Amino acid sequence: MIQAEHITQSFETGIFRKKRHLVLEDVSLTLRSGETVGLVGRSGSGKTTLGTIIAGLVRPGKGRILFHGRDILDLDRENYRWFRSKVQMLFQDTEGSLHPLKRVETSLLQVLQLLKFPDEKKREAIQNVFQTVGLSMDFITRLPAQLSGGQNQRVALARILLLQPEFIILDEPTSALDLSVQAQILDLLRGLQEERKLGYLFISHDLEVIRYMSHAIGRLVNGKMEFIEGK
Repeated sequence: MIQAEHITQSFETGIFRKKRHLVLEDVSLTLRSGETVGLVGRSGSGKTTLGTIIAGLVRPGKGRILFHGRDILDLDRENYRWFRSKVQMLFQDTEGSLHPLKRVETSLLQVLQLLKFPDEKKREAIQNVFQTVGLSMDFITRLPAQLSGGQNQRVALARILLLQPEFIILDEPTSALDLSVQAQILDLLRGLQEERKLGYLFISHDLEVIRYMSHAIGRLVNGKMEFIEGK
C-alpha cells in the first residue's frame, strides 16, 4: 500500500518579483496492490507533480508518503533504494525515457548490473521480460530512435519490470501513440496488473482511457483532489 497524506506543493516563478503558485493543496489518496487509481485534470493541474512526489522523485512541501506504513523520508539509504525499486514511473515521452545513444541491451543490462544479477542469467532475464512485453530479441541491438513509439514504451516497461515493482506511476503512457498501439499497451498493462497484482496510478487527460483502466477516479481541480468515481 502507498498512502499520500495531505500533500501540498507550490512553486515560485519570476526573478525579481517572485510569485508563489500553489499546485497541490492537502491532497490525499491511497494506492493498493492490484488496483488502479485514475487521475484526471487539466494541463498544469498538478497531475505529474503528484506522480513524481508519490514515486519519491520530488519532495513534497508539506505532507508525507507512506510505503507499507513507513514514511519514505525517514528511510535509510538501503531501504530508500528498496522503495525506489518497488515504486517506478513510466513517462509519456517514449523515446526520451531511454538514453538516445545507448542500445536497448545496454539500458537493460545496466538495470541487471544494479541488481547484481549473475552474468550467466542476464540474457535469460532479458528474454523473459521481452516475452512478457511482446518484443523479440531482435530489438536489443537497436537505438531508441530506431524503434516506434509503441516499441520504445514496451522497452521502457521491460526495464521497469526487471526491478519487480509493486507500483507503477503511469504518466500519460499512451497519449503519444496511435490508437491501435494505444489499445495494445493498455491491454498489456491490464494483463500485467492481473498477473502480478501491480498497483497503478494512471495519469491521463483522456477520461475514456481512465475509465477503461481504473477502479477509482480522482480529479485535480485548483490543486485539490475530488473523487468522481469509486472511493
